[in-house]
Amino acid sequence: MSETNLVEAVNKALAWELDHDKDVVLLGEDIGLNGGVFRATDGLQSKFGEQRVIDTPLAETLIVGMAVGLASQGIRAVVEIQFMGFIYSTIDNMISHATRMRNRTRGRLTCPMVLRAPYGGGIHAPEHHSESTEAIFAHMPGIRVVIPSSPLRAYGLLLASIRDPDPVVFLEPKRIYRLQKESIEEAGVALPLDVCFTLREGDDITLVSWGAMVHETLQAAEKLAEQNISAEVIDVATIKPLDMKTILASVEKTGRCVIVHEAARTCGVGSEIAAQLAEFGLTFLLAPVQRVSGYDTIMPLYRLENYYMPSVEQILSAANAALEYA
Repeated sequence: MSETNLVEAVNKALAWELDHDKDVVLLGEDIGLNGGVFRATDGLQSKFGEQRVIDTPLAETLIVGMAVGLASQGIRAVVEIQFMGFIYSTIDNMISHATRMRNRTRGRLTCPMVLRAPYGGGIHAPEHHSESTEAIFAHMPGIRVVIPSSPLRAYGLLLASIRDPDPVVFLEPKRIYRLQKESIEEAGVALPLDVCFTLREGDDITLVSWGAMVHETLQAAEKLAEQNISAEVIDVATIKPLDMKTILASVEKTGRCVIVHEAARTCGVGSEIAAQLAEFGLTFLLAPVQRVSGYDTIMPLYRLENYYMPSVEQILSAANAALEYA
């Protein structure tokens, strides 16, 4: 057992898979000699060699095209994109080829690749470095979208993603790369994909979030507890496919729900969760579903960044609105 932060947990998961599966290879810009822009792959090339941890040209379209080709032949390709803001040129290969491989070949071929990227704001980065556009990938059929919120979940979910026979987009909230440490047993034990994690039990209101915003959501739950309000906190973790069974069961118990995400409000994943709650859980709801989100604008530069990011106070305000609804 070792005390590990989130970026170190990613490194440990990659190292485990490289060590235990000869078909795993890593590809990306500066991931070898330099260990990646956030050092997620630090030390892996020196341990596993240049044929397993491959420094690529600065060409995201090329990198993902190579990964799709490798994955179609059984190589488990794990790609790093330096920032989510640079991921958009990969969408053609992802939506036109990676997501369609199983369908196109009637199951003869699959595409066991992982597309990793740091995402989200909160680190005072310049333009194109602070996006939270996970909903773009969640809209693509044939793909999983996984977002860890802690070191333990980063380790277990990345192991599961690499072992999955189909493409996974694995988004790492860089604001919390080094926020906390957890004890991780490096035993190669994966966590299940496609399920939510209930981080806190409660009876009065359900708070739903994922990624970095889970931390503000848990803080809001603590403050609600000081008011004798029992909040259940759910970490969605896999936003595609959604585990609505867990969310619906929680809202059936509490009757109220607040959804929290950093991404822009319109057509965000929170909208889908709210729609399914209305469709399948309307009779459970005692109040309208509340959403706390970023704004429908470009993430501002760092002087205004905190005005964009959802806050604990905003979560509390939404929770109180749901609790006070008559």
